[in-house]
This record gives sequence, C-alpha cells and structure tokens, in this order.
Amino acid sequence: MDNKTGHFPPPKRNGLIVHSVIILVLAMVAVFGFIRQSSVDVGPVFLIALLVSLISFAPIPFLAYRIYSLWRADYHIDRDSLLIRWGLRLEDIPLSDIEWIRPAEDLTTPLTLPNLPLPGGLIGMRRHPDLGVVEFLASDSKKLLLIATAKRVFVISPENPAGLTQTFARATEMGSLAPAEAKSVYPSFVVTQAWESGLARYLWLSALFLNIGLFIWASLIIPTTPNVALGPQAAGGEFEIVPSSQLIIFPVASLLLAVLGWIAGLYFYRWERERILAFIVWGSGTLTSLLFLLAVLFVVTTPV
Repeated sequence: MDNKTGHFPPPKRNGLIVHSVIILVLAMVAVFGFIRQSSVDVGPVFLIALLVSLISFAPIPFLAYRIYSLWRADYHIDRDSLLIRWGLRLEDIPLSDIEWIRPAEDLTTPLTLPNLPLPGGLIGMRRHPDLGVVEFLASDSKKLLLIATAKRVFVISPENPAGLTQTFARATEMGSLAPAEAKSVYPSFVVTQAWESGLARYLWLSALFLNIGLFIWASLIIPTTPNVALGPQAAGGEFEIVPSSQLIIFPVASLLLAVLGWIAGLYFYRWERERILAFIVWGSGTLTSLLFLLAVLFVVTTPV
C-alpha cells in the first residue's frame, strides 16, 4: 500500500490461496474423470466419468478470471477521482460525485453478501432496503467500505479502510485539479465489442461448431465401434488397438484449448495495438479444432 500516491489495494493473499486450491482440486477431478473414461468401455461408468470431467472443468475458467481480477485489483484515489479496478471491471468516480464514504458496519441493516462469497471474490449486485442497488467489488467481508454516489452504492474492501477515508477527506478539502468524467467499463463490454467484428464472429462460431461437431461425431462412433487404432507403439511398429472410448480425448482436449484461446484472445483484444494477437489466437484455436477433427477422421479410417 502506498498512501502517498493514494493506492489502497484490497487484501489478496487469502483469496488467491482459496481460489488456487479450488482450481487445483477441480483440475485433479477433471483429469481423473478424463483418464477414467478413456480406459473403460461405453456404459454407465463411462457416462459418469464424462459428466464428472465436464462438471469439474466448467468452473475453472470462471475461477481463473477471479484470480486474475483479484491480482489486478486496486483502489486508487487522487484529488480528482476514485478509481476502482477489478479485472476487466473499471469504475472511475469523480470525487464530486461521491456523497459519502462509511464502513459497512455502520448500517442498521447488514449487507447481504453476493452469491459465492469466497474470500477474494465478493463480486456482484445486491439490493439493500436502505441503500438500493449495491455493487460489490471487494475481497474481505471484514473490511467493507461503502462508497455512495447518485448512480449506486459501491462496496469495496481496502486493506486500510481508515487510510482511504482520510485520503478522501484530504483530497476533498484540497479541491479538484481538473474536472474528471465518470467512467464505467464492464467485462461484457469487451465481448460485445469483439462480437461487432465480423472476423471475430466467424472465428468464434467456427470453433464452436467444430467442437460441437467433434463431440457429436465421437459420441456416435464410440457406441458403434468397439476398438480403434489410436497410434503406433513405436516408429515402424504396429498400431496400438485401444477401446473406442479413448476417442473422447479429442473433443475434450479440443474444447479445453478452444476455451483457453477464447479467453486469451479477449485479454489481447482490450488494446487496439494488440488486437492482431487476439485474432491470431482465435484463428489458432479454430485451426486446432479442425486438426482434432481430422485426427479423429484419421483414427476411424485406419484399419484395426
């Protein structure tokens, strides 16, 4: 924390540890289910392993974004505005728009925490009977600070709530150096902005349909084909014959890479000068999905 420059970041250690542990556990469960389904014949065990893998993997990108948001989170106050940064969420509030700042413990009716109130991730909207709409951009429920504006009340959690409050009082007394404009940026804005690009839409939809097609094709092949030649045992050796259930490796791996590539592309798309990297990443993801599709075609056409 740097009080001189007005940086009052939220507590991060506990949140980073909790989210990292959850991601590690989910990844281990997903890998176990993935290995299990690739080593059994089609049946109840195969379907259960598939569901376990998909359900375990689904929250990982969401939790990874929470880690990124917490790592980048900061509350910065100067003589002109209070800047709240939380991942891709940005709220720049002119000091003249702030009506009051006070601890959440002063409320007669306690705040209701947002859904999934994990340490390091108190994010979301709630309605309070006295305050109206309240937006949480906080990490620690024990250090909540309310920022009231005409728009809504923001809930933050600086490591030093008293220090931020005192800095706000001093900045207000000194007056603004230059008029500041309110600014709100939401994560969905990046997705919406990228969707307006015809090339981005084409690459996204191509990757989506390729992965859907790959899943459907694999699900049709597995019940009707008992064994496939997945790969040679050694250079010049005979093909290794394995249960066809191992074909599930291809759509799962393709989907995993497609999701990671989509998220990485959104990260680069935020800056005009780096958008070419976003298109390269999205294009690579689409090409990778196509290669997985061709790999399945090669496998099923190889004589067993």
